[in-house]
Amino acid sequence: MMQFLKRRWYIILIILALSGLFFLKINSSPGNTKNGKKQTSYIVKQQTLKETLSLSGSIDAEEKVTLRFQSSGRISWVGVKMGDYVKKYQTIASLDQRELKKNLEKYLNTFVNERYDFEQTRDDYWQKQYALSDGLKREAERIIKKAQNDLTSAVLDVELKNLSLEYASLWTPIEGIVTKVGAPFAGVNATPTQAEFEIINPKTIYFSATADQNDVVKLKEGENGEVILDAYPDKTFAGKIKMISFIPKEGETGTVYEVKMVLGEANDSYQYRFGMTGDASFTLKEKEDVLSIPSNYIKTEKGKKYVWKKQNGGKTKAYITIGEEIDNSTEITSGLSPGDTIYD
Repeated sequence: MMQFLKRRWYIILIILALSGLFFLKINSSPGNTKNGKKQTSYIVKQQTLKETLSLSGSIDAEEKVTLRFQSSGRISWVGVKMGDYVKKYQTIASLDQRELKKNLEKYLNTFVNERYDFEQTRDDYWQKQYALSDGLKREAERIIKKAQNDLTSAVLDVELKNLSLEYASLWTPIEGIVTKVGAPFAGVNATPTQAEFEIINPKTIYFSATADQNDVVKLKEGENGEVILDAYPDKTFAGKIKMISFIPKEGETGTVYEVKMVLGEANDSYQYRFGMTGDASFTLKEKEDVLSIPSNYIKTEKGKKYVWKKQNGGKTKAYITIGEEIDNSTEITSGLSPGDTIYD
């Protein structure tokens, strides 16, 4: 093999020469710099600069309640099912009230007896106390006071039993759709947590977004935005910020604030449904028809801004003056013209 290579040394020399020429061609070709990195170019043009902020969120409701009985008991009546629309203050379920009514009657009787005892005690001691000595007079006053306290306690017992009777009926403080019925059948014994009823008012639907502490300061109440729901990817809903929370939202890993947005279209057909996810976008700043370039093309030399501009087949420094920087693009006020080519 070595003898063969010695006799064919010119073949090795030709291969090395071709490899060198190929390497030089690659490094000298357009779009490459001296250090081998690809050089990009950009054609200067007039365009609209827009800075936007996008926030993720979901559909929520201002009015939503979870209703429970105050105590355990046997359910005697259920007047709703899932999907029903209920009116405000409508009764939706009740517990068996027979025992409660009997207890109320019992305490009413106790109240009547205590009232009779009080009146009798007052009649016995009220007039006599003026003819008694000071020591006996004070004792008579204590006896009358005790009878009065017993009567007051009997009144309170009646009121408490009456409240228990009222709590045996469950009514809704809002109108809306019944979204959960924990105990759909009468005749079963249930605890308060087992017999839960959830109601959501679809008329109070809003879009709830979360904004980081660095982004929330860029927004203000009354600002308009656009919402795209994942359920309607090809449709944009108009929205307006109704409220920005003053305190961070609980249960989040970072410091984020809730941004409530009222949606422009009414929810009569229930196109917005509780829990739907989506994104809200806001235009924070916009300048139309301005000369601009990507910000990464701009260099700084002794406090002056410049770019590498294509000129006469090569490139030269072109000093520029700049305006606002919006979304990684910078407005150019002088030094460049539309159609100029610049390099990074």
